[in-house]
Amino acid sequence: MDGAMGLRVLLCVCLVSLLTLQTMPALGLATGRPRGSERRQAVDTVKSPPPFFLLQTVDGVFVRSLKVNCKVTSRFAHYVITSQVVNSADEAREVAFDVEIPKTAFISDFAITADGNAFIGDIKDKVSAWKQYRKAAISGENAGLVRASGRNMEQFTIHMTIGAHSKATFQLTYEEVLKRRLTQYDIVIKVRPKQLVQHFEIDVDIFEPQGISKLDAQASFLKKELAAQTIKKSFSGKKGHVLFRPTVSQQQSCPTCSSSLLNGDFKVTYDVNRDKLCDLLVANNYFAHFFAPKNLTNMSKNLVFVIDISGSMEGQKVKQTKEALLKILGDVKPGDNFDLVLFGSQVQSWKGSLVPASEANLRAAQDFVRRFSLAGATNLNGGLLRGIEILNKGSHPDLSSPASILIMLTDGEPTEGETDRSQILKNVRNAIRGRFPLYNLGFGHDLDFNFLEVMSMENNGWAQRIFEDHDATQQLQGFYNQVANPLLTDVELQYPQDSVLALTQHRHKQYYDGSEIVVAGRVADQKLSTFKADVRARGERQEFKATCLVDEEEMKKLLRERGHMLENHVERLWAYLTIQELLAKRMKMEGAERANLSSQVLKMSLDYQFVTPLTSMTIRGLTDQDGLEPTIDKTPEDSQPLEMVGPRRTFVLSATQPSPTVHSPLVSRLPSRVTGVDTDPHFIIYVPQKEDSLCFNINEEPGVILSLVQDPDTGFSVNAQLIGNKASRAGQHQGTYFGRLGISNPATDFQLEVTPQNITLNPSSGGPVFSWKDQAMLQKDGVVVTINKKRSLLVSVEDRATFEIVLHRTWKGSAVHQDFLGFYVLDSSRMSARTQGLLGQFFYLLDFEVSDIRLGSDPTKSDATMVVKNRQLTVTRGLQKDYSKDTRHGTEVSCWFVHNNGAGLIDGVHTDYIVPDIF
Repeated sequence: MDGAMGLRVLLCVCLVSLLTLQTMPALGLATGRPRGSERRQAVDTVKSPPPFFLLQTVDGVFVRSLKVNCKVTSRFAHYVITSQVVNSADEAREVAFDVEIPKTAFISDFAITADGNAFIGDIKDKVSAWKQYRKAAISGENAGLVRASGRNMEQFTIHMTIGAHSKATFQLTYEEVLKRRLTQYDIVIKVRPKQLVQHFEIDVDIFEPQGISKLDAQASFLKKELAAQTIKKSFSGKKGHVLFRPTVSQQQSCPTCSSSLLNGDFKVTYDVNRDKLCDLLVANNYFAHFFAPKNLTNMSKNLVFVIDISGSMEGQKVKQTKEALLKILGDVKPGDNFDLVLFGSQVQSWKGSLVPASEANLRAAQDFVRRFSLAGATNLNGGLLRGIEILNKGSHPDLSSPASILIMLTDGEPTEGETDRSQILKNVRNAIRGRFPLYNLGFGHDLDFNFLEVMSMENNGWAQRIFEDHDATQQLQGFYNQVANPLLTDVELQYPQDSVLALTQHRHKQYYDGSEIVVAGRVADQKLSTFKADVRARGERQEFKATCLVDEEEMKKLLRERGHMLENHVERLWAYLTIQELLAKRMKMEGAERANLSSQVLKMSLDYQFVTPLTSMTIRGLTDQDGLEPTIDKTPEDSQPLEMVGPRRTFVLSATQPSPTVHSPLVSRLPSRVTGVDTDPHFIIYVPQKEDSLCFNINEEPGVILSLVQDPDTGFSVNAQLIGNKASRAGQHQGTYFGRLGISNPATDFQLEVTPQNITLNPSSGGPVFSWKDQAMLQKDGVVVTINKKRSLLVSVEDRATFEIVLHRTWKGSAVHQDFLGFYVLDSSRMSARTQGLLGQFFYLLDFEVSDIRLGSDPTKSDATMVVKNRQLTVTRGLQKDYSKDTRHGTEVSCWFVHNNGAGLIDGVHTDYIVPDIF
């Protein structure tokens, strides 16, 4: 089957909340379906190479590997889910990748490699995708837009047809800031592969500068004995690690079963030390301030519940509401004051004023809850104003005043009394006047949840949906537990005005036990020495004051330990929080103010490559019969669930469409993730375990041929010949660039010669010659070559590696006056561990440690001491450029520069890599 025509893709992306992972093929999910024929129902088994076991397949399709990698740095979590699905059948089959991710997360990258083609998501503003939305809406079908699919998760599903005896690899990246609730941070992964997986792995790496105080991991689907065998967890100091890597036999639901027991939640929980009052982290001019002091006294509270008793609450809703209220009243502490307000068509209160939480009063309130009955319509405005009035009368603006909290529960929309939503919002704002928070609980789906959210946000609280389910009582209790123990009120984190920029929310009405306040921002240039944080708040009968300073020595130590990953994660934490807060403000605004906020969100979403409500991700090269591209989107709160969005659409890689490329803004966002060589020639080596890059130059004469990749096991090689810059003047350093590349695979007699003018297949035997003006896909002996017109060349070598060659054309104003080539490594995961060459030697594990970061001879750059390959080097922090996505301007890459032709970093000396011929 032709690789271009044999790729059919269906994408549906849907939203819910928590973190779920599903990878199919799975029975009942249209997987393993023969192309152009009826689906067979048989379940086959095929023998797989070591380890020796019978691997379950569905119509010849099986999941070879499924891996979740999560790296957490100071609450910022970066996830990568990778799955490889194999079609061992003699004909094309449909396969699927289906995962659930937290609703609070932002997708930042998605890529597919199948049938020798690479497809990478491209994030752009929604306006650019308007044609797609409009056509899909007119047709009444789902063109792959995101839809709701559960409580707290977003479901991401893509189906595609792959050729016989081939595979597809899916990789999804998403990011979020972990929120502390009830004294811990939770990472929840819903695991549902629905068949045995040859290589299954969940790997969680945690780095917390405060030090980790506790770490646990549990799997709801494992018995205690098996969990102890398969879940490895450890923590010491700042680092924690959890690894879950069950063998195939450990995945089996019984010793003779071909079904998997992996079906449920895999949950990692942890917390950090709170020995210091202040946790102020600064990296690369961005800061994060984590505030969660311990040993504070619980404040007494004034608590009013406003409960909807309209007719729509009949049945399980009112039953579960009463059960939750009875339990909550049982937990109200002595010293608290409370009252209950009920609203249907009329408004009634239990006492009409705050009363102490004595045993007698609590028993009487519980009797009142048991006896009340439903009545009439929904006078939401009247109920809220009555509750606010009670709290206002019982509150006093002094240190002895308890923390006031208003909680409202409703299942519908206002139908009695004042029903105009904008007027209700105004009434509530004017009545509360910022004195205390309002928390709105929306029961079920038949309500305007956006209205409840805006009302809560305008009054220093938040809204939460209570799902109509058997555990609604527990949901209500779970919410109350989060606000049951206020420790501080009127919390303000203050920073010197001339030292900070772009500050996230730093004023909070209340701080609760078990939670955490996080503030992030940018430190102005040259202002780190004056940067500090002052915290002011009101506690139980006393004022709270604290000052936090930056421990610069500790920051240097942290940078040595975590390096670029720390810098990157702190900055992205700030971006994530800023975008979330701007989106929340945008909900409350209209007209020019809303447009301005939208513009800010869009710019940041594109700068940091997040899929947010104002951006969409499309996958280039895939279209349906109407010319629509599949789209990854952020669903609105009130969107329909997946099963209600209509028929799926199939997306096809058409011969008339541009060939798939690897051009993705993701690499611009994370330029340090590139490995390659370009311009004069500058080598960039990305080291994934450090999330940082190393750089070096090679200075040689025009005409010299360098070995970039050499695999001694197969003979596969990539060599590059240098050319000079035509514009060099006498006495001036002559820049050298790659003017000729040769790729050779002797095992199959494959050769490819690439120059800025032509692309020649097997030049030694007079093979065909192609121009950079061509748009073509060539396939020979396991090598797929894709020419992207006037731009780049993609080379996929069997299943071992994928490379990109970038064409640089001269342009007016260019410093280089001759066309040249750049070379980038996209995937080398299956190359031999003995691979050599200036790039090839770095395909496998490389470790280094950086210490003694100091001011260099250039005051704008830092020098440091690096230990790598048991050698100690002096390196300089600098910038190189990745031109793979923008050949004119390039994208800056931050890296540690190794001097003297990479001496000490590369094996041997650079002249060892000079070879006599291009092949």
